[in-house]
Amino acid sequence: MAETRPKNRGLGRGLSALMADVDTGPQASADAPRTADRLLPLERVHPNPEQPRRSFNPDALSELAASIKEKGIIQPLIVRPSPRTEGDFEIVAGERRWRAAQQVQLHEVPVIVREFDDTEVLEVAIIENIQRADLNPVDEASGYRQLMDRFGHTQDQLATALGKSRSHIANQLRLLTLPDAVRELMIEGKLSSGHARTLVGREDSEALAARIVKEGLSVRAAEKLTKAPKSTGPTGSSSRKEKDADTRQIEAELAAALKMKVEIDHKEGTEGGTVTIRYANFGQLDDLLRTLSGF
Repeated sequence: MAETRPKNRGLGRGLSALMADVDTGPQASADAPRTADRLLPLERVHPNPEQPRRSFNPDALSELAASIKEKGIIQPLIVRPSPRTEGDFEIVAGERRWRAAQQVQLHEVPVIVREFDDTEVLEVAIIENIQRADLNPVDEASGYRQLMDRFGHTQDQLATALGKSRSHIANQLRLLTLPDAVRELMIEGKLSSGHARTLVGREDSEALAARIVKEGLSVRAAEKLTKAPKSTGPTGSSSRKEKDADTRQIEAELAAALKMKVEIDHKEGTEGGTVTIRYANFGQLDDLLRTLSGF
């Protein structure tokens, strides 16, 4: 059976209120610093063990530490009372600042205390990660997908709350339909999201991605490469007519929404065609039936 998802909480307590507590700058904006509730001893503040972010760039952390040593912590950390140890506090947002403060041996950190439950803590952690300047396209898209799947937010709501265009969020989500090998190239920084978008819906995306990286192609050159007709057969005619970009984009959007492979076969010269949805197991079929029936 399909997993029950939480109801969409709209933009009330769910997203916009939480967004107000997540800073967007490298150390957050020096122009409009938040006012801390109090100063806490560093040893009474602990990271969230469920924090989805596990790696911190050492060079970026050193730069932040140097900034904190010179100017102090401009933007307070967001914390909540620890559900594990009485008198201690758990970081909701700002673990990088906490780690950098340790590097420069600060004894206290400024904090804003919030009464968040476990679900809200995870939600804020995901939002904070999305706002990182060094976030790779795959992690960004995964963050959007988590907010949609786990908390019921729509693309429009995310766009409004995060200050992004809906098309940007939709384009990033399409990247999740690409094979693992292509996504790994994006994570490693060898393939940009612009390059990767030209590969969405292509069955030969892995081979094309490898060629783009090897030859150092620009996004424009990658677009030309992916639009080129496939190799011809013995008769000299194309073995299969290449789908136009709009059709491939619609396929990718449906695949991202349904989490299943979708193929559209539009009959040239007509307004009709067929849509094929492929499910891998009965669980996916159950999800599809629930989606189509409106449950």
